[in-house]
Amino acid sequence: MATRKVLMTVVGHVDHGKTSLLDNIRRTAVTAGEAGAITQAIGVSIIPIEIIKKICGNLMDVFKDKLTVPGLLAIDTPGHAAFTSLRKRGGSLADIAILIVDINEGFKPQTIESIEILKINKVPFIVAANKVDLIPGWSNDPGKGLLGNIGSLSHQIQGDFEKKMYELVGKIQEFDFESERFDRVSDYTKQVAIVPISAKTGQGIPELLMVLTGLAQKFLEKKLEIEETGNCKGTVLEVKEEKGLGTTLDLIIYNGGLKVNDTLIIGGVDEPLVVKVRALLEPAELAEMREKKSKFKNVKEVFAATGVKVSAPGLDRAIAGMPVRSCSGKVEEIELAKAEVQEEVGEVVNECDECLGIIVKADTIGGLEALRNLLQEKEIPISSASLGDVNKKDISRLESMKEKDPFKGVILGFNIKVPGEIEEQIKIKGLKVINNNVIYKTIEDYEKYTESLKKEIEIKELGKLVRPCKFAVLKGYTFRQNNPAIVGAEIEIGQIKSGDPIMTLDGRGVSSVKSMQEGTDNVSLAHQGKQVAMAMDGVTVGRQVSEGDFLYTDIPERDFKKLKELKKHLSEVEIRVLKEIAEVKRKNNPVWGVG
Repeated sequence: MATRKVLMTVVGHVDHGKTSLLDNIRRTAVTAGEAGAITQAIGVSIIPIEIIKKICGNLMDVFKDKLTVPGLLAIDTPGHAAFTSLRKRGGSLADIAILIVDINEGFKPQTIESIEILKINKVPFIVAANKVDLIPGWSNDPGKGLLGNIGSLSHQIQGDFEKKMYELVGKIQEFDFESERFDRVSDYTKQVAIVPISAKTGQGIPELLMVLTGLAQKFLEKKLEIEETGNCKGTVLEVKEEKGLGTTLDLIIYNGGLKVNDTLIIGGVDEPLVVKVRALLEPAELAEMREKKSKFKNVKEVFAATGVKVSAPGLDRAIAGMPVRSCSGKVEEIELAKAEVQEEVGEVVNECDECLGIIVKADTIGGLEALRNLLQEKEIPISSASLGDVNKKDISRLESMKEKDPFKGVILGFNIKVPGEIEEQIKIKGLKVINNNVIYKTIEDYEKYTESLKKEIEIKELGKLVRPCKFAVLKGYTFRQNNPAIVGAEIEIGQIKSGDPIMTLDGRGVSSVKSMQEGTDNVSLAHQGKQVAMAMDGVTVGRQVSEGDFLYTDIPERDFKKLKELKKHLSEVEIRVLKEIAEVKRKNNPVWGVG
């Protein structure tokens, strides 16, 4: 057994400094006289422990030469989506994370998404409160270190800084994490450490690396034990077209080794891909991985933990985030690896035709898992979870689900596309697809949609009920005395519709609304403040009803109970009239409308 380097990822909102932080760590290493000591593999920067010690200087004295962690593998593939691709069986591929937050801007959509995913995957993390150099009056004397610099700030600037820090503490608390500035943390198992930094000037980076290394040493020692030799286990980070190579895979290998001519088994949606490794490629010395012109060098073999580019025939159907295994090529080994990767894929990608739940789609298996996990935490049922863009099969599943339950008849997507012809079908059929490139935003939009749908259904239901209404029979406006009686009526409170039963103030049922006319127009509904000519069957004006009378709608008991459930959609005056009607009814029947 060997101890591998700590696999670390930097997450956070776009423009809050993820790339700048890693760039600064590289620059700091060069400043420390260690040019080229931070090497790059595909998708990761390899930072040996000697470099960390050099950057941190006497801050490392606290460990008293007991460090066994061999260093860091910083995942530096650009783009937020890369983080959600990083999964392995049982959770996230990353051992530890830095959540970078602009101390001046605070939490943004992708900050929230990152902390939610870290929480669900139980990934330990520290917060880098970046851009302290932009706090007015901030100063940086490289000779003093972070805490010395903070201590020498004026009271006012320290006050401004502390206010921003505690705003962060309060925000982190909303996600059920206790947090504190790193030098004030009393228990790292219960509190998230916040390290103030400037990725631009490098201030706070030694302290950040010191805390990160300390956490890894204390809590990840067992997790870092791996088989250095033997078949590899890994994850597809990206699928890329490379000039002269065709489709290639960027892999992160977290266990074992991989050699040229090994058989590689890659998880797939329906079945695994089995390919033979033609070439293993690493960046040429000091090449920048993010530049398309990067030059590669061939290697014969790589060992965990590292990143590597794989060239092999038949990679066109490979998908980011899929699990990978290698073997020598024996049939039984291949079959075993195929079963293992597909079982892992099946934990995330599955369909259930009988299940009642929403349909979930994402572009990567890690993104799909993150979306599923967040939905499950909110107890939102899922009937299908699959990869790729919305297709015809999804639409027929969506139609069928909508018929069963309109609240579940929704496709929730993360970073997917809806082809033009499918979008047309969605519009024509009145279906719902919610898609975002921020996971929590997709869920937030779904919650808003269900709220508005619930309101729509309730208002439709309300429209079928007899609503509370009080109206006056106007004096001097009897147009016909009976058969049917037609009188002028003014709606004082609430609303009344054709067919609604009518009662007197003492609870006597007298008639129902046969029809109404406003001016020369026939209307089926009259609102508060309106004057209408109302036709009523079975009454004679001057007997059962008289001019100047006030009348109520005669609400049936079952409608009354339903109105109580839906009273948030009634106005205050309607609720008052509803109570008046209940009081009138209860004079004859004390338990009317109760229960």
